[in-house]
Amino acid sequence: MTGSEPSCSGRVLAVDLGSKRIGLALSDPSRTIASPLTMIERSRSSAADHDAIAAVVAEHDVALVVVGLPKSLSGAEGPAARAARTEIAAIAERLGERCPVVAHDERLTTVSAHRALRDGNVKGRDRRDKVDKVAAAVLLQHFLEGNVR
Repeated sequence: MTGSEPSCSGRVLAVDLGSKRIGLALSDPSRTIASPLTMIERSRSSAADHDAIAAVVAEHDVALVVVGLPKSLSGAEGPAARAARTEIAAIAERLGERCPVVAHDERLTTVSAHRALRDGNVKGRDRRDKVDKVAAAVLLQHFLEGNVR
């Protein structure tokens, strides 16, 4: 499922799909605050990656998953967005009807995450290790602020 947020309550999980890592962030139960959660190293199997996401959904009793859609600055969808839509559909299929999955524009989330980490004096490898989950938190906070809870 993609589009507007379904009218339900519960935590929201944001997923920042990267080629090497998948960043995850989680909302509080009231859907007010996004916090970086963890990062999943990509495996050679997207099914295994999706199983890892499903495990986080189950562990945290997630009611909605928001996946970043990498649009260009003009808002157009190029090859990366098409690939993300394919993966979003696979994640939605893996999670089934229990937990809806929606796409959300992720333009500049990684840039914002790098800036926040730099401003927090996080250096080198520590920054690389945290940027994906911080980008997911930026994505999730934008989503939460733009949707009725």
